[in-house]
Amino acid sequence: MSQYSADAGLGSRQRFDRRFFADVWRLAKPYFTQSEERRSAVLLLVLILVTTIGLVYINLRITNWYNTFYNALQTYNSGAYWRLMGEFAVLAIIAIALNVYQTYLSQLLDLRWRRWLTGTFLTRYLDARTYYHMEVFKRGQDNPDQRIADDLSAFAQYTSSLATGLLSSIANLTAFIGLLWVLSAKVIVPWGGAEHHVPGFLVWVALLYAAAWTWAAAKIGNPLIRLNYHQQRLQADFRFSLVRLRENSEGVALYGGEAKERAQFDHRFDHVFGNYKRLILMQKRFNWFTTYFNQFAIILPFLVAASAYFAKAVPLGFLMQISSAFGNVQSSFAYLATSYDSLAQWHAVTDRLRGFLGFMDEVEAMQQAESHVERRGGDVLEVSDLNLRLPSGSTIVSGLNLRVSPGERVLVTGRSGIGKSTLLRAIAGIWPFGEGRIALPDGGRSLFLPQKPYLPLGSLREALLYPSGSVKTPDADLVRALELVDLPGLIPHLGEVQPWSHVLSLGEQQRVAFARVLLQRPAYVFLDEATSALDEPSELALYGLLTEVLPSTAVVSVGHRSTLFAFHTRRLHLLPEGRWEDCAIETAEGPEPHYAT
Repeated sequence: MSQYSADAGLGSRQRFDRRFFADVWRLAKPYFTQSEERRSAVLLLVLILVTTIGLVYINLRITNWYNTFYNALQTYNSGAYWRLMGEFAVLAIIAIALNVYQTYLSQLLDLRWRRWLTGTFLTRYLDARTYYHMEVFKRGQDNPDQRIADDLSAFAQYTSSLATGLLSSIANLTAFIGLLWVLSAKVIVPWGGAEHHVPGFLVWVALLYAAAWTWAAAKIGNPLIRLNYHQQRLQADFRFSLVRLRENSEGVALYGGEAKERAQFDHRFDHVFGNYKRLILMQKRFNWFTTYFNQFAIILPFLVAASAYFAKAVPLGFLMQISSAFGNVQSSFAYLATSYDSLAQWHAVTDRLRGFLGFMDEVEAMQQAESHVERRGGDVLEVSDLNLRLPSGSTIVSGLNLRVSPGERVLVTGRSGIGKSTLLRAIAGIWPFGEGRIALPDGGRSLFLPQKPYLPLGSLREALLYPSGSVKTPDADLVRALELVDLPGLIPHLGEVQPWSHVLSLGEQQRVAFARVLLQRPAYVFLDEATSALDEPSELALYGLLTEVLPSTAVVSVGHRSTLFAFHTRRLHLLPEGRWEDCAIETAEGPEPHYAT
């Protein structure tokens, strides 16, 4: 399995090391430095910074306000009391406005960043059929849909919120550490029967307390990274199994496989349940520890400053000012400890995206290393010196030369597993193992029909026009196409949105695929056993339609039925060890077949 599989290297990645932050930088840098939105993204960052600094300033003003306010209370100064209440109201209104806009701007940045990340990942996922090659040739990446749909959003949110929190902590620390150092000068430290004044005593207490808190949080909370990683994967696996049941509901129902499916669901959910139970137990342990440190941090500055207060060296307002300043400095020092649960989830999300990127890197490297087929556009299909291999290295086709002119019909035959469908995949450009040259009309002028047609989500009209039919196609044309392929019963349902791959039988889906050909009128159509679910009379009728309605369309078919010979003019027969023969389908006295050497 690939090094980027779900669990690969996870044990060594449960740390916030240089490699982890390199992964974060790789994911975050392009949006802020290379994207078309980079200027607006940087502007949002600046505005978030401004609101953060504004909040720190208001917080500093409120800390100083505590001193004056509580001293006014202690001296029963009612005039100062009401003046200070008015001052607090102004500060509170400004703080509320800054908080609201900081949250709004952060969410707006998250939303735009997620949109860009999603578009970028989708581009890489779809380009060069990476999604197909990941599933067929590079299995091991679990649930790529979750990576794109959920993890990108989580990454943007966690990165933004944690960065904003860190920025706020640094600003708070910068603003309050000097104040707390000055306030420490009045704090008495009783020791050995004497009173001492330790420079910056409160700062050192806050620093040592936060360091102990952070160390313990890392030791206790580190398993949360692994558990969060697995929880997302296991939940996605369970959801995927439910989706597979929905997609294959008829097959399961016909087999009567409900008991087997239930056993699979129970098995997968047991893993979800077991991991989540371990996760909540670990979070309970972490919460015990975090709550203890949080609560003790509230009374710690009072304990430290108690001697000075009871010695009447400082008034009540000074004690409250120390409490506020100490809380800000201590919380800034302890930001990593208080955010460790979010940091663990951020780490897990980043690891999953790292794995997804790694898989796409591997697929793209495989495409470059294995695919040496030169492709170009043209008016006719022309295959020159084509060699195709299996991933294992076995030869499928050796030195194939084939030219199919407009209107020509070619039947590809050979025993099962010989490589007929693989040849069509190579012509379509989705088979990477080989070398040679292929010229094929592009721009929607070629249409490939697999054995099981793909019907996209949406209306029947959209399914008929998939993938390159014009949205302006008149309904009358669609009606005529459905009549020609013997599906008149679907005409009233053209605008309905239904799960058509479940509503229609495989035979009806194959008829819909032929209706696509009639509507989109490609120059070349490739049929990979595209009538396998139909009876022979229906198959003959559909092939007859192609000959009658689209006489200039070239047809390349893969099939086993002898009845197909009547609708083709040439036969490409694949033989073992990469050999092949290309001959006309004519009378016995026709031309001799050309055999590959």
